Amino acid sequence: MSRSVSIYVCQSCGAQTRQFFGRCNNCGEWNSIIEEKISQKSDKSFYTKINSLKEKSPYRSELISKTKNQIINRIPSGYHELDRVLGGGLVPGSLVLIGGDPGIGKSTLILQSATAMAHKRSVLYVAAEESAQQVKLRWNRIDNSESNLHLLAETDLELVLKELNYLKPDVAVIDSIQALHDKNLSSSPGSVAQVRECSAALQQIAKRENISLLIIGHVTKDGMLAGPKVLEHLVDAVLTFEGDRFASHRLLRGVKNRFGATCELGVFEMQQDGLSEVSNPSELFLSKTTAPGISTIVTCEGTRPLAIDIQALLNSTSYASPRRTATGVEINRLHQILAVIEKNMNLSLSRYDCYLAVAGGLEVEEPGADLGIAAAIVSSFKDIELEEGVVFIGEIGLAGQLRLARQMQQRINEVIRLGYKKLIIPEGIDTSEFEKNKKIKILKATNINQALMDALKNK
Repeated sequence: MSRSVSIYVCQSCGAQTRQFFGRCNNCGEWNSIIEEKISQKSDKSFYTKINSLKEKSPYRSELISKTKNQIINRIPSGYHELDRVLGGGLVPGSLVLIGGDPGIGKSTLILQSATAMAHKRSVLYVAAEESAQQVKLRWNRIDNSESNLHLLAETDLELVLKELNYLKPDVAVIDSIQALHDKNLSSSPGSVAQVRECSAALQQIAKRENISLLIIGHVTKDGMLAGPKVLEHLVDAVLTFEGDRFASHRLLRGVKNRFGATCELGVFEMQQDGLSEVSNPSELFLSKTTAPGISTIVTCEGTRPLAIDIQALLNSTSYASPRRTATGVEINRLHQILAVIEKNMNLSLSRYDCYLAVAGGLEVEEPGADLGIAAAIVSSFKDIELEEGVVFIGEIGLAGQLRLARQMQQRINEVIRLGYKKLIIPEGIDTSEFEKNKKIKILKATNINQALMDALKNK
């Protein structure tokens, strides 16, 4: 026999307690604990399973060296930028979770990809948040050509599983996982229990029927994926769709990928008829103007090199302590670079406010941008424009020494492709191959003082 018992589950972290608290003891969130009812079965079934295992049965495991190699044919998503982030396309039977802020374009991106894939494959789009008419209106704006795209507007998990089992599509889209509802659970849609059970059920049928599953998920106010952490462990890939709602470009990043590299970047641009791919994203982040406080760097997002502008502004402070503001760069990195400049170049920066921004709203996390940040700061402090057509690549140590960044070959090739005439990098790499065509001049420096003097000596 089974009986119903009540437990209290935190909707932020999934912690379970036997009584109600106003604040979760695990994550500290207020008013996030709700009551859920579960069925508790008798322990007799457990002992029955243990006794059945005692019976002799042939083993099913095998040596990994004897396991057959299987060639996996990926499914093209219809967009090269999305395929780049996925590692070459969708793997059959895989689960891909896509998250992002409301209104950023998640549903638009996936609907466009589903429509493109449906020209050659069977695709099912499950609209759990919108009606069929609402999805049709967006589809008419994007692409209303004939395709093998099936649409199901349903929130009941059981009906969705029946449709997947009957249709057996190559690709299925769930928009979104927080809107699905398992009627066997008493909790409301979007709760920890609902998201966990719905995701587990979808994973089982996707693996069994070899269906590539694209799942759209909500994010919290902090920008983290909503739902239990087990959801991110359950899927094969986690993608984040981000961007400034006041800008037209959108960035797709790979956070987790079992079948490819992480931290890859795809760039899209929001237009009237949907999202379009940006084949040359460096154009979005370059201002093509010269002024004091502007420098150009080449950063790497995954395997993609991007040329972007760094903007700095230094002004005499009117406060008791100078202000430090950074947009697109971690504030602690800015403090560290300012300290290195003041120590090694004998510049009194402690009496100046410093404002730093990355053009285009891109987040730059890798240390290869340190030299370009320092160049922009010194240029603004001295009110001198940097030499036209110069690019900076390098990491700065606490003693002022320069270190090579990763993937220098790709970065230098991007600099040459964009037509820049001068490049300042740390020593330690052979650049004779790049200097043969005499299209670019490469200067090598050992410390920050030498590198910035090379850029300012003609001014």
